[in-house]
Amino acid sequence: MALTDLPRRKFKWPSRLVWQEWLEGYLFASPFIIGFLVFIAYPMVYAIWLSFYRWNLLGTPQFVGLANYIKMLTSDRANLSLYNSAYYTVFAVPLQIIIAFALALALTQKIKFRDVYRAGFYLPIIIPLVAWSVVWQRVLHPEFGILNDVLSWFGIPPQPWLFDPKLAKPAFIFMSLWMIGRMMVIFIAGLGNIPPTLIEAASLDGAGAWQRLRHITIPLMSPLIFFNAVMGIINSFQTFIPAKIMTDGGPENATLFAVLNIYNEGFKFFNMGYAAALSWEFFIIVMLFTAVQFYMSRKWVYYED
Repeated sequence: MALTDLPRRKFKWPSRLVWQEWLEGYLFASPFIIGFLVFIAYPMVYAIWLSFYRWNLLGTPQFVGLANYIKMLTSDRANLSLYNSAYYTVFAVPLQIIIAFALALALTQKIKFRDVYRAGFYLPIIIPLVAWSVVWQRVLHPEFGILNDVLSWFGIPPQPWLFDPKLAKPAFIFMSLWMIGRMMVIFIAGLGNIPPTLIEAASLDGAGAWQRLRHITIPLMSPLIFFNAVMGIINSFQTFIPAKIMTDGGPENATLFAVLNIYNEGFKFFNMGYAAALSWEFFIIVMLFTAVQFYMSRKWVYYED
């Protein structure tokens, strides 16, 4: 049969009811669509344009071509801020996941006041970042801090946590463990969905607690571990408020994280074009980290289907 003999399907316009459903759907979604276009898409596109200009927020933007990108790649300050963010992320996120998972395992057991413990570990999440930054600034104070008081019980001398470049980033990593409540709740929800029959069958086959954890619990929880890892890395790279309030990037730029550096360049030094270039570099780096995580997840994340 020739192709010309095949019946041709005529184009048919959607019915009035379909048009009405589409219109209603877009109307209901319009708050998100408008918010996304105005507050996310437009600023991102504008930042690309602005990254090729020099602008101090007052005068007329001046076209400088690739000068901002060349400065970005050769600036020791910009590279140091990326290193600080990477250092913080590499150590903070695994510790957060391990401790949150351990707490979730403990708080799914039948213990007294279990709900009280869960609420207590989750409570820091609802505290504003500014408030808990001020609290931790007091906790880490070299003379009057609670942490140094506790260390003195073990004969450890007071440490200048936020005033020593070698201790500042470890202090921020330790402080980040304060915010593991969200990860813990997600893990608790996942542990509650593991079929008890699998655990019972493994126990009958002679599997111990460690074997059940390694071969059943962790594989079934791997999608949630992956989710928390992705979100943890993104959030860690965006650390800004604690560093701005507690140290303002010091001492000796030890806590000058990438987002704080972008903020300083744009609103402290009034280099908006350079700040726009830094923001796009930061966006690409975070996207690359996320893409690598998704690629590597195929080797260790287990899905039931």
